[in-house]
Amino acid sequence: MKIQSINPATEEVNKEFETMSKDEVLAIAKSVNEAFPAWSQTGLSERINFMKKLSVVFRQSADEYGRLITTEMGKPITQAKFELERCARMADTYAANAEAWLADEPVDFDGKRTFVAHQPIGTILGIMPWNFPFTQIMRFAIPTIIAGNTIVLRHSNVVPMCSMAAEQSFKRAGFPDNIFRSIITDHDAVKYLVKSKYIAGASLTGSVGAGKALATNAGKSLKKFVLELGGSDPFIVLEDADLDLTCEGAVRGRMANTGQSCICSKRFIVVKSVADDFTRRFVELMKSQKIGDTMDPSSQVGALASKQQLEIIERQVSELVSKGAKVMCGGKRAQMKGYFYEPTVLTNVKASIVAKEEIFGPVASVIVVKNEKEAIKVANKTMYGLGATVWTKDKERGERVAREIESGMVFVNDTVRADSRIPFGGVKESGIGRELSRYGLLEFTNTKSIVIG
Repeated sequence: MKIQSINPATEEVNKEFETMSKDEVLAIAKSVNEAFPAWSQTGLSERINFMKKLSVVFRQSADEYGRLITTEMGKPITQAKFELERCARMADTYAANAEAWLADEPVDFDGKRTFVAHQPIGTILGIMPWNFPFTQIMRFAIPTIIAGNTIVLRHSNVVPMCSMAAEQSFKRAGFPDNIFRSIITDHDAVKYLVKSKYIAGASLTGSVGAGKALATNAGKSLKKFVLELGGSDPFIVLEDADLDLTCEGAVRGRMANTGQSCICSKRFIVVKSVADDFTRRFVELMKSQKIGDTMDPSSQVGALASKQQLEIIERQVSELVSKGAKVMCGGKRAQMKGYFYEPTVLTNVKASIVAKEEIFGPVASVIVVKNEKEAIKVANKTMYGLGATVWTKDKERGERVAREIESGMVFVNDTVRADSRIPFGGVKESGIGRELSRYGLLEFTNTKSIVIG
């Protein structure tokens, strides 16, 4: 079967790829698994040196890989290049901290020499989405590899060129063969691979349905898994918020990556006394976002990653409008070639509808509430629990509200973002486990107690 890489901004075919058969996939996984023992026994200092070289590769290849990201998934070129800088920073963080984060932990235990060791478990399968073609991979791969594991990547078939380039980046950094390999294949082969003896665990970023399917397959084989799934992140605006700061944050939080991010703010829950003022300012700023040529460094809004993604957004907005939502700006496909959708703000939105279905594009839903108590209730009334933001001039109040939000991450007076220094992940149907920081580093290790009498 062939798949096509398509430029979302021009609708032209970049390249065609032949999907790998089940046997080809298993052969690659076997090679990666065979490379694991030597890599796991490589000294940590040497693994750290490889990671430092990878950081250099990302910075040196930012123009090349950035153009590839833009060409394949439609991200504005400035944002695409910044992806590579973020990857470099991740590599730097783990190179600087891996020794301390993986160090044996002494335990006071009956006078015996006792400690907890963290050891790699094998070859890990990464199943990754298209929205951040490099950073999404690396926030899983960098800690997993520096811990001593090896990786097979099954990237989204929307971005096969980026998948191959990710493998290339490890080769450019001089890593041994088969430490990181990419496969291009169908879902059936992936399902078979999860059950194979070559895979010790799996990490998936994707939809709730995909996460449940992986959990079922991995569970049958008693294999460790980490899931980073969807989000319908609340953006809570309290009556004492600084609206200049808040509205700028609202645009940044909703429009990052053209709204195609699990941690983008999606439900704007605003206390009634400031709702009109907030909405007016928010709409003005959304209208000012520059949409157009994705290779133009001044462009702020890119194309949606695929025709299917564009059609989903059109359907979702149409359904919300049919149920009473009012379009304050945007609300339609942009009048240009490519899969572009105008930055959109909807008011009079039924909170229960947007709480159930993630809107993965440049569409903001404003929900008006009476007070802080109702804002928290509406924020938590969703199956998701990934990220959230709270906006208030009172930092103590912000912290108190943050503690009441059912979410893996809450930022007060700032937008949610992934950073290798803090754990990333969600609760409820937004996922299981953590990425990034020391917590992400230890996910695919055997936490082993050693007692010497």
